[in-house]
Order: sequence, then C-alpha cells, then structure tokens
Amino acid sequence: MKEYSINLNRLKKADILWMYNHYCKHRHTYLSHPQCFVSEHPADAPFTERIGFLDIEASNLKANFGYAFSYCIKELDGQIYEGCVTQHDIRSGIFDKGVIKQCIDDMRKFDRIIVYFGGDCRFDVPFLRTRAVYWGLDFPIYKEIQLLDLWMVIKRRFKLHSNRLQVACDFFGIPSKEHGMNHDVWIRAMAGDRNALHYILEHNREDVVSTEALYKRVIMYSNVPRSSL
Repeated sequence: MKEYSINLNRLKKADILWMYNHYCKHRHTYLSHPQCFVSEHPADAPFTERIGFLDIEASNLKANFGYAFSYCIKELDGQIYEGCVTQHDIRSGIFDKGVIKQCIDDMRKFDRIIVYFGGDCRFDVPFLRTRAVYWGLDFPIYKEIQLLDLWMVIKRRFKLHSNRLQVACDFFGIPSKEHGMNHDVWIRAMAGDRNALHYILEHNREDVVSTEALYKRVIMYSNVPRSSL
C-alpha cells in the first residue's frame, strides 16, 4: 500500500543518521528518498511512522459557538484512543477543556494524522485548534505533525455524486454510520445527557474505523502533497 514521505521534523538525531547511512533500492540514502523508506519498510530500521485516523464530534460547526463532545484517533491497524465530555464537564462550565487537552496528548503519539473533511478551511483540525487556543492549551505547531485530508483524495481522484464520507463508504462497500446523526441526540448531549453522549462517542468510533478502511481502499491511487497539521 502506498503511503507518504516520513515526517523528518520529528526524527531523533540517531534516526536521521541511520537514514543517511542506509540505502533504498535505487541506491540513494533513505534521507534523500524518504518515500522509499515508507514503502520498503526496512526490517532493521530503528523507527516506524505512526499513522492515526482522527475524527471529532461537536455541538456546533463553529468553535466560537460550540464545543467538542468527543474525539477518536484510531491507530493504523491498532487501537482507538478516545475521550468524551461528561455531564459534570458541561454543567460545571469546563465543557471540552479536558477533552481537548487529552486529544492533543494523543495526537502527539502520531507522526501523521488522517482526517476526512478535517483539514485547512474544513472542520476537525481547525475546530480543535480554535478550542485549544481558546483554552490556552499547547496545540501542535506548524510542521510538528503531518496531515492528510482523505476528502481531498476522494474529491480529486474519484467522481461521486457527493464526497461525503458515508457516500464514499457506501459506494465502496465499507460499513459506516450505524449510529447515524440524530438532531434529538445532539440536543440532549448539549444538556449533558449521558446516553446521548455515549451514542455520539459510538458514532465517533465508527467514523474513524470507516475512514481507515476507506484509506486502505483508495490511497494507492493518489499522490497528495504532504501538509502540516
């Protein structure tokens, strides 16, 4: 499966030296051909790139009028890191401060974050950044973590009647949205209803699982330039 060039900004000195002293199939150093490092997966490499699939759910599409209910980050072929506001958080006025901090901590476990309609001028990452700055939290700076918006791959490389995640998943036979968006649930969640918040977290989990499956299905057809979180 094709992936993207490694984030050199996060490598340790020893890792960079290893890449300088080891060669790819083209007889270039991995430092000059980092894409080869990703595609060849050398068995003796001292590190690997960690990829996570991020999705958030929120009370509003605008971060100055809403707050995050939950987040999930699914490690490629691995576990899900997650967090969700509680009834106490909402009623005490803390809202998503703790969840945003936890999400930032979990994002920093990854070299590359994959989102769907979550990049610049879209939703997830700008929303998280806005809430983090509002709360005075240390959000990842430019080039600290790499970002890929899978929505751009679907938009540029495929031709569907809609580029929504569910449409792409349905077309390619990928299960998604068992816990669909329900306005009554979102309204009750804003009031701190525990069952509604649990429902939204399940919805959130399903989105990162289906995003990972879609990524595996389509990523080999694209060569999207790398960008920063």
